[in-house]
Amino acid sequence: MTEHGSNVNLLPVSPGADTLISEYLNNLERLPIHDVLRHQRFVAREADPASLLHIELSSLPTTIKVTRDPTTGKLTGYKEVPAGSSLKTAKNSLSMLRLPGPLDEAVRGSSTNYPFWPGGMDEPSAAVLASTAGLAEIDFENDLLTTAPGFSQGMDFAEKKTDNNVEATDICHKSAKKTLLDLTKVLTGDDDAWLSDDEQWEKEDEESSSAYRKKIEEIKLNTDKVLSSDDLAKLTGKSEKLENVTREKLQKTSKEEWAVWVDVSAPVDDYYKRVPDPAYKWPFELDVFQKQAILHLEQHESVFVAAHTSAGKTVVAEYAIALSARHMTRAIYTSPIKALSNQKFRDFKQTFKDVGLLTGDVQIRPEAQCLIMTTEILRSMLYNGADTIRDLEWVIFDEVHYINDSERGVVWEEVLILLPSHCNIILLSATVPNTMEFADWVGRTKGKKIYVISTLKRPVPLEHFIYTGNSTKSSDENFLIVGAEKQFINAGYSKAVEAKKARATKSSTAFGAKGIRQGDPRQNKGVWLSIIHMLRKKSQLPVVAFTFSKRKCDENASQLTSIDLLTAAEKSEVHIFFQKCVSRLKGSDKKLPQVVHMQELLKRGIAVHHSGILPILKEVIEMIFQKGLVKVQIDIHCKHICLNF
Repeated sequence: MTEHGSNVNLLPVSPGADTLISEYLNNLERLPIHDVLRHQRFVAREADPASLLHIELSSLPTTIKVTRDPTTGKLTGYKEVPAGSSLKTAKNSLSMLRLPGPLDEAVRGSSTNYPFWPGGMDEPSAAVLASTAGLAEIDFENDLLTTAPGFSQGMDFAEKKTDNNVEATDICHKSAKKTLLDLTKVLTGDDDAWLSDDEQWEKEDEESSSAYRKKIEEIKLNTDKVLSSDDLAKLTGKSEKLENVTREKLQKTSKEEWAVWVDVSAPVDDYYKRVPDPAYKWPFELDVFQKQAILHLEQHESVFVAAHTSAGKTVVAEYAIALSARHMTRAIYTSPIKALSNQKFRDFKQTFKDVGLLTGDVQIRPEAQCLIMTTEILRSMLYNGADTIRDLEWVIFDEVHYINDSERGVVWEEVLILLPSHCNIILLSATVPNTMEFADWVGRTKGKKIYVISTLKRPVPLEHFIYTGNSTKSSDENFLIVGAEKQFINAGYSKAVEAKKARATKSSTAFGAKGIRQGDPRQNKGVWLSIIHMLRKKSQLPVVAFTFSKRKCDENASQLTSIDLLTAAEKSEVHIFFQKCVSRLKGSDKKLPQVVHMQELLKRGIAVHHSGILPILKEVIEMIFQKGLVKVQIDIHCKHICLNF
């Protein structure tokens, strides 16, 4: 109220911080988050007492089995027998006769499942597992360990003797002694052998220590005489001839050869007679080693094809897949890397219709008759007891020499050990040095013979060169040091050393700047450009370059943006194919820096492939490379293992 009597509205004053904090701490109900009626919904549960009365029926312990006449097969009656395998499930049994699991766990299995019983090991019967006969052979006083493995000291569980129970302990020890009949004493006519335990103890107490030692010496002498006589052989019913036969049999069993070498030097003239209706036919004539492998596959025998690179080992794998399709079973093709799995999936998909792919990135048609996967996926299936293993007839291990890898080799070992006995094995490799020794280990582990098939020579010669050029002027400095016959060429090596020294001497004596230092990125760019120019001039593209880091792969590819290795027609084909593949990505993902950069490289005929590339881009690069439109591919050192150019 002013002096003239008019009302004046004062400006609002915001409360202080202390007031706000006090209201916040003391009046929490004013906050909307604590309004239960507004922010929480209560769903009333409908009572259903009848659901408590529903109980699943338990499995019956017995079943009805029909009896037939063994001659005519006519039904003669019925009898009740134990159900046996009907009570076995993946949660309590390793048997192949257990009940199947859920359909959604057929391929991958479950971590709670038991694996199937490994092949090469005798599966114990239910009677043996249920019996406790083995426990009777254990001496719980002498056979039990008191010291843990790796420790020098352990626990002493013997009862300590006191003055009150010394006499009782002695009595217990005497009663625990076993009544043993010494055969040597019986044969020597020793009357003491028939004495009871009490009489033996009294006699031992009466004898002095000197008389006891004398008796021991006499027993030893008599034992030698008895063992050397013919009476003991007649008494035990074992003749010397029988012991020799048994010894020879044991030696023969211990020296059984599980690896069998197959001779491929002679032609297989009766191949078409022995295989009149092959499961798969090729438009070309097969080599001798391929025919030998197919003959063993027809007999359901495991093989190890240790042929040279590009000899045609995939033919054996293709026939196994076709054979399993004829038998209405399954085949699994394993590879050590995803890139090789993707390539085999595309190749086999053109040959066979029912093909699937299982890797860590993608899963395509897991219900297919032929599954392509990495070895780690197969190990996971074996661990988890996947029901797909039941239908498995052939397991093909491509690049099986990876078993020597220090980090991943254990995967191949575990898979070979865990495979059930009904699975046949096909091993493919070109770089296993000890083929017979490795095949013998696999055969001894699985309890089946492995037939080793190899080739006599390499179909594609392998030569080693040293390239010392660093510019287009020195692009001809390419020296052969290892020939096709694996001989080392000293002249080529000497020329390479001289060329390197001559360039270093010329650079040191020149006036002015001394040029680019060793290891400079500009020098690396000159080397890349010169070697590509040399290979292009000799029509030896495409080429695969290996580096030892993902960062170097990207850096080397970025230095090659000044060259163009494709024609206009090839550029158009790459552009159309790339856009078609990338169209599956979302709008924002199509503009990712890696996608844009890779598209520019591919239009120039250059590609980069390592684990840092997006999975869809890696697959696109592999397919374009297979079309021959990638002229220079820079990869991490372990990628292109036996990929086809």
